[in-house]
Amino acid sequence: MEWSIEKLRLNLKYTWKISRNSSAYKENFVVRCKLNGYVGMGEIAPNIRYNETAENIESYFESIHQELQNLNIDYTEVLNFLHTKNIPNALKFGLSAAFTHAFCLNQNIDLHKHLGITKPTEVASCYTLPIMDLADIKSFYQTHHLHRFKQIKIKVDNAAGLDLIKEVQSLGANQIMIDANEAWKDVEELIPFTESIQSLPVLFVEQPMPASFIDEYKHLKKHSKLPIMADESVLAEPNFDEIEQQFHGVNMKLMKAGSYQNGIRILQEAKRRNMICMIGCMIETTLGIKSAWDLCSLADYVDLDGCLIVDNEPYHLLHEEGGTFYEVTK
Repeated sequence: MEWSIEKLRLNLKYTWKISRNSSAYKENFVVRCKLNGYVGMGEIAPNIRYNETAENIESYFESIHQELQNLNIDYTEVLNFLHTKNIPNALKFGLSAAFTHAFCLNQNIDLHKHLGITKPTEVASCYTLPIMDLADIKSFYQTHHLHRFKQIKIKVDNAAGLDLIKEVQSLGANQIMIDANEAWKDVEELIPFTESIQSLPVLFVEQPMPASFIDEYKHLKKHSKLPIMADESVLAEPNFDEIEQQFHGVNMKLMKAGSYQNGIRILQEAKRRNMICMIGCMIETTLGIKSAWDLCSLADYVDLDGCLIVDNEPYHLLHEEGGTFYEVTK
């Protein structure tokens, strides 16, 4: 096996702002695994929330590069090797995806058959609004033709989000998802907010408080009038006995799960517990988004608009039309 990594600077169509940071560009990576002449690729989308940076991704890759080169071409051995390494989950996913793709090409096996899941034909996604001033929402909504999406996700950072939700509601017939990215620090302030929006077309509220607020989430779940979804609380090894007491559903992201197999495991365990299943993404090219798209037969909701923000998309593996993503066939 031969391995290589390349940095990708992704220029964004607009400033991406959430409750904890904002950015005008993103630095991701593509990793390549060459196996008997077959090349598989995987994307790495580091997230500073989990102490992942462009610098430490490169450093961690170099620290295991030689060991990767020396591994036997054995699927279980490679995935077990990656699982045991203390490296960022986003890097684990990029490496495991690249190897999986190369392995399937080498063995002439369909990816979905290999993973034991059904391949989707079309996947409807929500579109996410970054945090912005109330006065800018109408222009943004119309400029980006957001009426075509059945669902809109709104990033909020405080109770003023109520006005943002009402503004989006006035512009179209979209269902609305609320994503707070851990903005609230007081559950007793959050509960009245959920009550104030329950009459609006809101599907759920995603990760409104920090992941460390375990008792507060248990209290919130008992009193919230809307479903509460876990995002930052779900990493590679979620404690579902705890998660189930705090949330009604989970947002699984492959960059946090670390591999296709673990992402599938998380979704199947959530479904076994009758929890809502969502598949999300970071800001990624269609290389990474296609990996998440491939698992969408397991999801109730999908948030895969990360590639639509990228101004210099290099791969074009998916095509979006009418709020739905389709695979681009060559």
